[in-house]
Amino acid sequence: MSSLSLAVRDSRTMLRRNLLHARRYPSLTLNLLLTPVMLLLLFVYIFGDTMGAGIGGGAGRSEYIAYVLPGILLMTIGSTVIGAAVSVATDMSEGIIARFRTMAIHRGSVLVGHVVGSVLQSTASVVLVAAVGVAIGFRSVDATALEWLAAFGLITLFALALTWIAVGMGMASPNAEAASNSAMPLILLPLISSAFTPIDAMPGWFQPIAEYQPFTPAIETLRGLLLGTEIGHNGWLAVAWSVGLAVLGYRWSTSKFSDDPK
Repeated sequence: MSSLSLAVRDSRTMLRRNLLHARRYPSLTLNLLLTPVMLLLLFVYIFGDTMGAGIGGGAGRSEYIAYVLPGILLMTIGSTVIGAAVSVATDMSEGIIARFRTMAIHRGSVLVGHVVGSVLQSTASVVLVAAVGVAIGFRSVDATALEWLAAFGLITLFALALTWIAVGMGMASPNAEAASNSAMPLILLPLISSAFTPIDAMPGWFQPIAEYQPFTPAIETLRGLLLGTEIGHNGWLAVAWSVGLAVLGYRWSTSKFSDDPK
């Protein structure tokens, strides 16, 4: 078999291994999925009328659902990829990755299995949260089929970027608990973005913090695509952040995989 064929075969095997782990131990994924669902219900039903009025134009709860759901969807990705950090850290601490290094398998397939498995779980989680959003009133009547396709591409690219970062965190952590803690910024960053309120409504000193981070342009782009509105320069910024984070996470993860003695 060629080197490419071996890499594909071994990566497929590692992907199947990680998906089997997710199926046998679903509690971690369900717990991480519960956070964005609860936030969606909380902000829509408890704060929806007040927050809707705050975004201007006499908006109410129904309009606020359209505003807040894109941010919740990207927060779902941040929540789900924490499972990848925990899974990688568990493999490292239990010695299974050290065992894989002694076997005649493609070295990159171990990380590829974790990454592809996490991206699949993230997109599935986004679909579930989106279904909850539709059930409570979200409607996308102005978006075209091309914009829906672009929205799915952005979600997949953003999930890939955050997953590589999470894998790097897992490789650098001594145990699963430390990996979970180190990945918490992936949940906290959306809270200080434009996910729940426009940047213009924030205090002046806080606006740069909310604006110059990866979640805000991704949220604004996804919001524009789902609602059929203008995205401006946010589309390029979202792609640039995603590609940059993916490259950074990939180099970090592969470096730790090669150099870590565990």
